[in-house]
Amino acid sequence: MTTVFGELDHVLLMAPGPSPVAPNVLKAMSIPTLGHLDPDCIKVMDAMQEQLRAVCKTRNAVTFPISGTGSAGMEATFVNLVERGDDVLIVNNGVFCSRMVEVATRLGARVDVVECPWGRPIDPAAVKARLDKKHYKILAAVHAETSTGINNPIAAIGELVKNSDTLYLVDSVAGLGGVDMRVDEWGIDAFYSGSQKCLSVPPGLAPASFSDAAMEAIAKRKTKVPNWYMDVSLIRKYWEGSPRVYHHTAPINMYYAMHQALDNLLTEGLDASFARHVAMHRRLTDGLAKLGFTPYVKEGGAPQINLFLPPAGVDANALRACLRKEHKIEVAGGLGDLAGKVIRVGVMGEGAREEPIDRLINAIKACINK
Repeated sequence: MTTVFGELDHVLLMAPGPSPVAPNVLKAMSIPTLGHLDPDCIKVMDAMQEQLRAVCKTRNAVTFPISGTGSAGMEATFVNLVERGDDVLIVNNGVFCSRMVEVATRLGARVDVVECPWGRPIDPAAVKARLDKKHYKILAAVHAETSTGINNPIAAIGELVKNSDTLYLVDSVAGLGGVDMRVDEWGIDAFYSGSQKCLSVPPGLAPASFSDAAMEAIAKRKTKVPNWYMDVSLIRKYWEGSPRVYHHTAPINMYYAMHQALDNLLTEGLDASFARHVAMHRRLTDGLAKLGFTPYVKEGGAPQINLFLPPAGVDANALRACLRKEHKIEVAGGLGDLAGKVIRVGVMGEGAREEPIDRLINAIKACINK
């Protein structure tokens, strides 16, 4: 038997995740594996926690990556904070907001939803109107909505529940590292992201952070957290204290990758990274405008997630197929009501650089001029 590795294409990843991985991150993953309680493994974990606090702009003690993808981060935040009968308000303007509703409902929460139009940022006034009518244990929103290419006004929404006992839960799977995230300043109590987006790490880790108020709420639960693997009170003992308490076998080579990628980001500088993502978004938008493509989002668009309506006569799905088959480039199609109508392009991490942006523009030009 032989592997199929020699048959695999080298694909440029320009969908909204996973993003291209830097060579030194791939190299870090090849460092020999350590045991999950090895003293050197603990060194990597401690260093990575400090890096994550810097990138998330938080001093939360409970800040570490969940072993799983961004969806595991969503599951972890909700499963720890929600008990049956809790009142939860979720703001919905895309597919991943809808997943929040699904997760909270499965946990037995009484979920109310503020519905906002796709392709437009959340209106804080609509959220305030609902908060004025009822008290909620949790207010949840998505920062960077991957399905629609929107960066929602997370800071403004957070102001609505500051100085209250409502916990603020935020998904920034597609935002962290590419756009500003201020966990402490914006009053976020439960936060999660994903390794494979703007951090440019392979899929498999979900950076997360919990405030003191969130941890207090978990400690006061009337029932046990119903998911042992995601129980933050147990996982926390593995990430701090001496001796460390075994919880699960850590994906140590993914820790190496995250540690190197965070070093890359912090060495570049957060503000420099944010500016690079904006500049490459403009480069892509300007280049595709010359080919007749129109941005789907008119206001509040996310520089790291770009949706485009193709020009008349260009089929979005056929274009994607051409890019993958003939140019070895991956972009994504639309989700939900946007299926078959748009292409979704990630300008994320290592993909937010001139060479991949220009390669994509030239490949799209070749496909539509066939």
